[in-house]
Amino acid sequence: MNKKVKVVTAALGTLLFCGVTLAQEPVVNINKNVHSNLYQAQELIARANQFIVAAQKDNRYDMKGEASKARQLLVEASQQLKAAAETANAAGAKKK
Repeated sequence: MNKKVKVVTAALGTLLFCGVTLAQEPVVNINKNVHSNLYQAQELIARANQFIVAAQKDNRYDMKGEASKARQLLVEASQQLKAAAETANAAGAKKK
């Protein structure tokens, strides 16, 4: 019984993580006055996400999860750009 509980718990945790991850939208949260290129990249990611959402609706969400995966990758790309901006900020602060 203990093994079943662990398996069920792991499965539920995975489903919860996937649900939360898929529910995310890419955000634009980089200061455009400090990192204008990274800001613009985030803007384009957000626009690309909007086009994918429209494509999903047009195709009645019948894309076998591929569009959802693309949207998740856009969220991750946006998060990586934010991390890059924060790293650049930290490096700049060390130089001062």
